[in-house]
Amino acid sequence: MIACTDNLKGFTDAIKGVFPQTVTQLCVVHQIRNSCKFVVWKDRKEFCADLKEVYGATNREAAEHALGAFGAKWGTKYRHAIQSWENNWDNLTSYFEFPLEIRKIMYTTNTIENLNRGIRKYTKTKVQFTDDTAAQKAVYLAIMNIEKKWSMTLHNWGIILHQFLTIFENRCRL
Repeated sequence: MIACTDNLKGFTDAIKGVFPQTVTQLCVVHQIRNSCKFVVWKDRKEFCADLKEVYGATNREAAEHALGAFGAKWGTKYRHAIQSWENNWDNLTSYFEFPLEIRKIMYTTNTIENLNRGIRKYTKTKVQFTDDTAAQKAVYLAIMNIEKKWSMTLHNWGIILHQFLTIFENRCRL
């Protein structure tokens, strides 16, 4: 229903090719990191505070207005950072189509990155695997161990579930 990606070339197109109804969202956290790598240290705090007005806006129109103000203020000094937001705008703002509770869980790929980190941690001590099956078993066991730590439920899960059932009623069933 929703896919958040880190803007690897072709990844969004591949998702749309297999799942055409999927709403795709670029990871806002990756976009912020990418923008900040061009900013000198003394400007970073103010730059990030102004940037927060863009991605933290209440709706897409307010975000567009904030991006305009952000570009007017920082565009001459950090043109590449502003252009990156403008070039990826449609895929960065998909989450504005959803209620706030869903936005909070769809704007970043941090969850899957944590899973990948856990798998790497578990498998990096292995120099090599005897075959593909051994590698698959190692990854499976890593995921089983990682899942044991997933005890916390999402805040307001009942509301989120209701919104998913309402928004995606033909595709989301209990």
